[in-house]
Amino acid sequence: MSKKKNAQHESGFETVEHALTRTEQYIEENKKSLSIIIAVIIGIIGIYLGYNKFILNPKENEAQAQIFRAEQYFERDSFLLALEGDGDAYGFIDIIDEYGITKTANLAYYYAGICFLRLGDYEDAIEHLKKFDSNDKLVSLIAMGSIGDAYVELDDLDEAISFYEEAVSKNKNDFITAVYLKKLGLVYEEINNYKKALAAYEKINKEYPESEEARDIDKYIQAAKMKL
Repeated sequence: MSKKKNAQHESGFETVEHALTRTEQYIEENKKSLSIIIAVIIGIIGIYLGYNKFILNPKENEAQAQIFRAEQYFERDSFLLALEGDGDAYGFIDIIDEYGITKTANLAYYYAGICFLRLGDYEDAIEHLKKFDSNDKLVSLIAMGSIGDAYVELDDLDEAISFYEEAVSKNKNDFITAVYLKKLGLVYEEINNYKKALAAYEKINKEYPESEEARDIDKYIQAAKMKL
């Protein structure tokens, strides 16, 4: 039994030694190629770090300084000035054009989309809001719901439903989600789908009872039930 174990032990060592020998042989035979690959990887990392330090970060800082005035106009509901600037300061469109590689330009897509929506330019609103991407749950919800609003204005109710559904199923918020649930219910009523309209209203009543929309949701529930 002991001899058998020793034989297996020695066999195992031989296998490992053989594998190491083959690895060493491969490295020796491909030394030049491996050196080139390593050099390329180091070069890529260097370029990436240099790009961030000398190009992206300065651009980001500059964009953040430039967007400040446009955000002020946005907060005052001066949507055209927020979009186009005032001649001295950039608007959101300028930020997008000049600083497209930055996170600030990404945020400008959101602001610009909302501005276009408020100004009644629904197609541009959709175009800009679809280009916005964020991990912020509340802002993402509003962006998605606002696309739904724009499609309602364009009388494209199927698309409106699609974006309202996405808005209410993701990034739930105790108050804002109820807004889009109610809008979803109203659109479903427009296409005579009272069953789904009822489901949206009842969800407000059950999951968002503290929201503004919940205050009078019972009458919408009863009206939808009567139409089933």
